[in-house]
Amino acid sequence: MRLRLPRRTAAPRIEPDGTLVGPARVDHRTKTLTKRLRSGDIAVIDHMDIDRVSAEALVACSPSAVLNAAESTSGRYPNVGPQILLDAGILLVDGLGENLMALKDGARLEVRDATVLVAGKEIATGVRQTAETVEADQAAAREGLSDQLEAFAENTMEYMLKERDLLLDGIGVPRVDTKIEGRAVLIVVRGYHYKEDLAMLRSFIRESRPVLIGVDGGADAIIEAGWKPDLIVGDMDSVSDSALTSGAEVVVHAYRDGRAPGAARVAELGAKHIVFPATGTSEDVAMLLADDMGATLIVAVGTHATLVEFLDKGRSGMASTFLTRLRVGSKLVDAKGVSRLYRSSISTWQLVLLLLAGLAALVVALAVTPAGQAAVELLLARWDDIATSVRRFFGG
Repeated sequence: MRLRLPRRTAAPRIEPDGTLVGPARVDHRTKTLTKRLRSGDIAVIDHMDIDRVSAEALVACSPSAVLNAAESTSGRYPNVGPQILLDAGILLVDGLGENLMALKDGARLEVRDATVLVAGKEIATGVRQTAETVEADQAAAREGLSDQLEAFAENTMEYMLKERDLLLDGIGVPRVDTKIEGRAVLIVVRGYHYKEDLAMLRSFIRESRPVLIGVDGGADAIIEAGWKPDLIVGDMDSVSDSALTSGAEVVVHAYRDGRAPGAARVAELGAKHIVFPATGTSEDVAMLLADDMGATLIVAVGTHATLVEFLDKGRSGMASTFLTRLRVGSKLVDAKGVSRLYRSSISTWQLVLLLLAGLAALVVALAVTPAGQAAVELLLARWDDIATSVRRFFGG
């Protein structure tokens, strides 16, 4: 019986003229693509304004190049994704056009400067990003931030009118079986520095035993860190099947009209779930649920808090997150950056000084106690014996 070996992906190569050659991995959704993107592949995406989280996910996969059908920076706000890709040494070409997405997954591509070819035939030409072009795009985007602030204010008022019953009175929040009342809650989102911040909270989790809520892929982050989520909240587009079938209670975030695309997937897996229709984001739904169910403390990891982070998320204004944080109030503790706050900054000379101080303290302790004085006398006597033996050996 012949064994069928897995098909190997041909490694990318660089031709003498600088042309990069490698296999294409194509997907309109960047976070879906990163699940199957491998080192050396050429990532083909359609992602306007590449955000930090997406860029870091791409860098972790080590592609040889990223080809973007859209503009990596549209000018709406100064996103940092393109710079992260360039800093990692990844070729970035954007503005290649929608036709790029018609490429067959696995097709052998040639990238020559800003031109993409298949079998020697040119299929698209875009803009090859450099440190200079990225800086120019960022400078132009910073000038347009006032427009985004105005849009934020408009969306805040619109969301407040739509969801005032939910925000003010908790009307529409479903009941869950997980006991939350009187307990602390830890909400995990796969956002900025979530891994480092989650690692710094190990002692808090061990001592306080909070309810662990994973927002979509945040459930996988909890499992990767060695725990099991109690609740999974989200539209179920980026959480794994293994997390959904881990035994956690599932709350499917639906549109306000009741449509819940993620419910079909959860039902197919046989996971028990309830539906929560709301206009905001899934992390907002998780916070409102925890607050309404009586949580005494809500600790958030990887959530969005600044204007750039709101815009990175791709939702206009992100008014729901802003108002949700106002509603939760003093219960909310944002753990963002806690890993950087407590990062060790002790230098080598400080460690040497600390060691010398410890030795000095030990010497003083030995000198002032009877037991220490006896130990010193024995040590000196032993040293005298050794010195006498050495003198006799060389003198004899």
